[in-house]
Amino acid sequence: MRAMRPRRTGRQTDTDMSARQQFGQLTKLFRFLRPYRWWLAVAFVGVVVAAALGLVFPRIMGGLVDTALGDTGTTATLDRIALALLGVFAVQGVFNYLRIYALSVVGEGVVADLRRSVYDRIVRLPVPFFDVRRTGEITSRLTSDAAVVQSTVSSSVAQTLSQGITLVGGVVLLIVISPVLSLAVLTFLPIVIIAAAIFGRRLNRISTEFQDEIAEANALADESIASIRVVKWFTAEGDTVRRYNKAIRSSYAVALRRARLRALFVPFVTFVGFGTLALVLWVGGRLVLNEALTPGELVSFLLYTLVVAGAIGAFTGLYSQLQEALGASQRIFELLDQPAELPAPQQPLVPDSSDGSVVFSDVSFTYPGREIEVLSGVNLTIAPGETVALVGPSGAGKSTLTQLIPRFYDATSGEVLVDGVDVRSRELGALRATMAAVPQEVQLFSGSIAENLRVGWPEAADPDLVAAAIAANAHEFITGFPDGYETVVGERGVQLSGGQRQRVAIARAVLADPRILILDEATSSLDAESEALVQDALDRLMESRTTLVIAHRLSTVRAADRIVVLAAGAIAEEGTHDELVAAGGLYTELSARQLVAAT
Repeated sequence: MRAMRPRRTGRQTDTDMSARQQFGQLTKLFRFLRPYRWWLAVAFVGVVVAAALGLVFPRIMGGLVDTALGDTGTTATLDRIALALLGVFAVQGVFNYLRIYALSVVGEGVVADLRRSVYDRIVRLPVPFFDVRRTGEITSRLTSDAAVVQSTVSSSVAQTLSQGITLVGGVVLLIVISPVLSLAVLTFLPIVIIAAAIFGRRLNRISTEFQDEIAEANALADESIASIRVVKWFTAEGDTVRRYNKAIRSSYAVALRRARLRALFVPFVTFVGFGTLALVLWVGGRLVLNEALTPGELVSFLLYTLVVAGAIGAFTGLYSQLQEALGASQRIFELLDQPAELPAPQQPLVPDSSDGSVVFSDVSFTYPGREIEVLSGVNLTIAPGETVALVGPSGAGKSTLTQLIPRFYDATSGEVLVDGVDVRSRELGALRATMAAVPQEVQLFSGSIAENLRVGWPEAADPDLVAAAIAANAHEFITGFPDGYETVVGERGVQLSGGQRQRVAIARAVLADPRILILDEATSSLDAESEALVQDALDRLMESRTTLVIAHRLSTVRAADRIVVLAAGAIAEEGTHDELVAAGGLYTELSARQLVAAT
């Protein structure tokens, strides 16, 4: 499901925004500008003064021409005009420096804050959000979309203000110099403005489509790189490259459409601009011959015409950049506007004690977007400190049941109670702080072993890490590395063996000191030596803790206080190993077919 891609209806997309929506997007962006308002003030002064001094130049040039061609001109006068011109350029350079530096501070700061806000929201989004979106598509919001917004904030805003001052000031000075010539020039202005509006709207649609295609390509690349060993095991390099090439070709086709649109518009603006200059020379030349205008005034008028034309041309580019930024910001705010986690209670309940009891009361569950009920009317009570093994055929609902406890999902009906309180009535952070998990497929971060251990307790001291590692039978192999606890494990712990990864995960859980422990049996794919070390560590970890084990091995099942057999989302049998074997039901069949084979 590609839920973050725009829905296409005919030639329009849902990324087309009305003026009101565009204003709303800009308002959201302006909130990120508030911490930098003083730098914005400095930039504003720099922009205004630099733009105003830019309007002085054509007037001085006109005076220079009249002085050079006039009968009363002297070299001293020319010297003074030239020095004045140099002074104007020097002062303009100072204020341009202020403008560029101040806006760089604002732009870099805003995009950093924006990325922090987006990442903060991403990691707080509920698990179902990630079930229907690909990682590469999400991370593109932090990279390409944020970069588009940055360029707009850093340069486009200042350019808009600068060109606005230049345009208004230039038009006023044109009228002052010659109202007749000004009328001829301003006749072309509405044509360019209307064309720019049409061009910008179409460019916004195409640019947003291009960002979508790039996000798709990023998602493919991210998936294949993250699963590079799978790609190589099955010699799927060619197919992976073909799929990525297809996505890039698709984005390239959209980029060409955007290039064609720009290529059509730029010659049009150029033709209008030079046509206007030709008209000015033709009419202005006649006025000079009739002595209604001095040569210097004609030169000034020509320069102001170029200034105005340049401002109009810049506005067309700025408008297209603004449209691109609005499209990119819309995609970013789609993430920021997503509700964080599942609905939180207005007044969270706090249990009287944290004993680790878990109760499923008539729980049914269906995954969002699916029609098949995964769990149906499950009733199960797990006493504090009890170890319960969950067994059943694939798809019976074992993993789903455990994911309702930390409230990764909400039950469709019924209640899940932890410490006697419905999980929907508790603060999520406090709820999840009482539990930990050791999955069969361990997920480690690419940093050091110490950083991975501190995930559940960032403030843990080194002696705490050592104690947890000793309890998990991990201290010996960790200290065997040259860098010890600072050894970098690589992405997903790829530089550690399977048994080492499992023991680091167990040490991480020990350090978190949970009341409730969820295990997707961690020894099923290990060799005998690693299994013995991991199992010994797990036995210590499970002591005095409420434990749910998704069991694959008969030894684990026999060690459990109770076995719960799931079939088709419901509890089929419950009891000890001997009781269930004597009953001769589904468990007997499972133990013969699956559990025994795993011993």
